[in-house]
Amino acid sequence: MLRILDANLNRIGEGLRLLEDISRFTLNDSDLSEQLKALRHELLPKERSFQEELLNARQAGEDVGASLEVDSEGERPDVASLVRANSSRVQQSLRVLEEITKIPGLDFGLDWEKLKSTRFTLYDLEQRIFLKLSRHDKTKKITGLYLILDAEALAGQNEVEAARQAIQGGATVIQLRDKIRPKGELIPLAQELQRLCTESNALFIVNDHLDVALASDADGLHLGQEDLPLPIARRLLPVDRILGASTATLDEALKAQEQGADYVAVGSIYPTPSKPGTRLAGPETLRQMKGKVSVPVVAIGGINEDNVAEVINAGADAVAVVSAVLGANDVKEASRRLAARIGGER
Repeated sequence: MLRILDANLNRIGEGLRLLEDISRFTLNDSDLSEQLKALRHELLPKERSFQEELLNARQAGEDVGASLEVDSEGERPDVASLVRANSSRVQQSLRVLEEITKIPGLDFGLDWEKLKSTRFTLYDLEQRIFLKLSRHDKTKKITGLYLILDAEALAGQNEVEAARQAIQGGATVIQLRDKIRPKGELIPLAQELQRLCTESNALFIVNDHLDVALASDADGLHLGQEDLPLPIARRLLPVDRILGASTATLDEALKAQEQGADYVAVGSIYPTPSKPGTRLAGPETLRQMKGKVSVPVVAIGGINEDNVAEVINAGADAVAVVSAVLGANDVKEASRRLAARIGGER
């Protein structure tokens, strides 16, 4: 029985450590990392005498299942598969220990009710890790050409068709920005745009309206300095949705990052007709932000084919445009040229 305990305690320690490291180094989530670390320390034996008993009972060289266990593991194609495999490994080992502790007369200092409670805690932590990984993967897509579907700049164009043409031209992110129409009209439009982006492997972001983002199952929400406060939005958004923030200074960008923004937009880089009177940030502010913040930085404001190289060279991860694409006669071709310039400058 000691050999069974030893094997399953080892699996628990190894699996929890991997989940802890993913939470710490991949997701940068101190809360998840600390909870997993606490579980690991709580479950693994602390008494030296018991540790020696387990070591003395170990017969790794004679384990008839050692080769079978290695052969059955297979490849892990991504981080999510690592989480799935190791969560399952820990949960199964917890269940084994739970059942063993129910045998009368065997006292290894383990409480089966506590083991059961821990197993259910891990189910919840596993879900949180998966949701955070999904958000992490979405954040990594904040790159390249980011098109803002501005209601006024569209000038009667069909939003969904404009988005489709832009995506075909190379846009990776589509944002719906409309402060005019009522929500009842925006929600069906947002839902259609979300379907298009999902089918095209692009991100769909809603500007300003949290309720529209939630109703359309959008990938994320973008907020300005005078919109809903970021901490409130982060609390109300599902864990797997991304949150962007408009900034014009380094202090605003650092504050946004601290308050839960997954990316920051800096601008206006140049004067722009779509938002006259907007504070100018300039390429130098972009360069300063890129050196200080850890989240993706999106440049916005007055960017076109003529100046996009300067913006990319200043460190922008993505370039947000409105009129440079929507004001062109051919949305797809304008998107293709801009996306090519962005890619070519990296």
